[in-house]
Amino acid sequence: MSERKEADRIIEMSDNDEDVSEKTSIIQSETFKLRLAEAGQAPPCLILLVGPAQLVGRQWPIEDTDRILGRAPSSHIFVDDKSVSKSHAKIILAGGDVSIIDLESTNRTVVNGKLAEPLNPITLSNNDQIKTGNVIFKFLERGNIETVSTAQTFDRSQTDALTGIANRGALESKGPELFKRSDLLGIPLSLIAFDIDHFKPVNDTHGHLAGDHVLKEIAKIVRDKLIRENDFFARTGGEEFTLLLLGSNLQTASDVAERIRQTIESHQFVFEGTQIPITISCGVTIKNPQDKTWVEVYERADRALYESKNSGRNRVTVYSS
Repeated sequence: MSERKEADRIIEMSDNDEDVSEKTSIIQSETFKLRLAEAGQAPPCLILLVGPAQLVGRQWPIEDTDRILGRAPSSHIFVDDKSVSKSHAKIILAGGDVSIIDLESTNRTVVNGKLAEPLNPITLSNNDQIKTGNVIFKFLERGNIETVSTAQTFDRSQTDALTGIANRGALESKGPELFKRSDLLGIPLSLIAFDIDHFKPVNDTHGHLAGDHVLKEIAKIVRDKLIRENDFFARTGGEEFTLLLLGSNLQTASDVAERIRQTIESHQFVFEGTQIPITISCGVTIKNPQDKTWVEVYERADRALYESKNSGRNRVTVYSS
C-alpha cells in the first residue's frame, strides 16, 4: 500500500471513529436527560440496603405522611424480618421534609449511627442510613436521580426477561407477603400453578425460538385478558407459571384455571407460518387454616399440577387440603 493510500485510510478511520463517538455521546446524553426528567418527578423514598435478600434494592416512595415501617403485613413499608418490630417506626412527611420516629421498638432505630430516642422525630437528609433492627435503609430526597436507576435495577431483578412478567424471585417475596396479608385481612388466598404440556418436543421439533414465542404469547394472553390487574402472575420455571389470587375462593380460582386452560387450548400459536398446538396442565389450591407457611400452599398446588400431568394432561386438578 502506498504512503498516500495509507494516510487516506487512517484519515477515513479517524472520521468514522469521530462519527461513532458523536452518535454514542448523543445517545448517552438523551438517555441521561430522560432519566433526569424522571428523577425530577420522583418522590422521596427509602431503599432497602441490608435485609431479606429478595427485597434488597426495593424502594418505597414516600408520598403521604404517617407511613408505618414494620413487620406487620399491614405496614406501609413491610419487611418480614424478626429483628424488626411489628410497628417499628413511623415516617412523617410535612412541608417537604421527611422525618422518622421510633415507635418504642424492641431493637430500636439508628440514623447514621446515632440511636433515635423513642417518639422523638429525626429529620432525614439525602443518603442518610436508617437501621431498624438488623435491616438497613437509605433515604433519598425528592428528585434524586438514584431513585430512578435503583428502581430500574430492582425491577429487572424481579422480572422475567423473556416474558416481561414476574420471575421466581419475585414470587418468593410476594408469596409470604400475601400469605400473611390473607391472615391479617381474613380473606382467602388461592393459588394456580400451570405448565405447558410436552414443551420439550416443541423446542426439539420447532426450535427454541418457537418455544420462546409460545412462552411470551401465553404470558401475554393470561396477563392481558384472563386475570385481574391486582392478581400476581409469575414465570417460575422453564415452562411453569404461578398465579396468586388474593381474595378469591377455591371455586373462583378453579374457574379461572379452567378458563386459562380452555383459552390456551383454543388459541392459535403460529411461529414462522407453522401452527403449534399447545395445551397446559393446572393445579389449584387455597390457603387453609392449618397451613403454617406459604411453602405448604405452594407445594400443594404443585402436587395438584403433577396430578393433572399424570392423569393425561390438559386438565385442572383441585386440592383443597
